[in-house]
Formats: sequence, structure tokens, C-alpha cells
Amino acid sequence: MKKAVANDIRGIFGSIDRRDAEERLSRTIEKYRKSAPKLAEWMEKAIPEGLTVFDLPEDHRRRLRTTNVLERLNREIKRRTAVATLFPNEASLLRLVTALVAEVSDEWEIGRAYLIMESE
Repeated sequence: MKKAVANDIRGIFGSIDRRDAEERLSRTIEKYRKSAPKLAEWMEKAIPEGLTVFDLPEDHRRRLRTTNVLERLNREIKRRTAVATLFPNEASLLRLVTALVAEVSDEWEIGRAYLIMESE
């Protein structure tokens, strides 16, 4: 059932607009109401919060759909901490990772734009 549920949720978030997503969500909730009532209840409570993504422009939704940015950050942390291999204490590791995340944050804020927010 996991695969079918995953496909249904993917279909909801793959909708063209919020109205279509809400209609698909309603149909999906009804589909699982008898066979998996806890799942249907969870969908009814949790998924509408995720539909706020439809308030953003389409380009932003495409970028927010994946975890690529987070995965890239985790790979970079792993790469940098592997070089040092041995840390004298937890605080030194935390300083290195904090500096790396601050560097990435600066790059996003000043350098290349991940999401371009145009003023209206």
C-alpha cells in the first residue's frame, strides 16, 4: 500500500494549482477512509499545510520539491569534517560545521540566488 499512497500524495503535489490539489486531496482522503482510517485522518490534518507551496510561483515550487540543496550541504559537511578526521572535542567540530553553514548562508544571501523573489 506504501507505493500507492506515495503515488497519490505525489499526484496531489504535482497538481497544476491549489484548487486541483485540494480536489485530489479530497478524493484521496475518501479513497483511504475505509481501508486506512488513520491515514485518511492524517492526510486531512497534515497535507493541507503543505499545499501552501501553491501560493509560490511555479519556478520556486520546482526547486522546493526536492532535497537536493540539503543533500549537497550534508555532502559538503561530510567532506570538510573528513579532512580533519579527529576533533579534540565536540565544540571544535561544532565550530567547523557552523563556519561552513555560515559560509553557505553568505553565498546564498549575497552570491547566487537560489530563489529570486521579484517585488510586485
